[in-house]
Amino acid sequence: MPGNREGGLKAKEKIYAHFGPDWYRKIGAKRGYISRGGGFAKDPKLASRAGKKGRKVSLTRRRKIT
Repeated sequence: MPGNREGGLKAKEKIYAHFGPDWYRKIGAKRGYISRGGGFAKDPKLASRAGKKGRKVSLTRRRKIT
């Protein structure tokens, strides 16, 4: 029964049985630990360069730029 409440509850039970009741806490802690706080928020110029690259690819595929 994927995609409904019953299926979700069954999946939760299976995850708890296999990995333990603190599984989601563990994976959340891992993700928070490896985060370095960088990315586009830290470097707006990086975001600008990435956007320009994406735009160029997009327009090339639509035959606007040769």
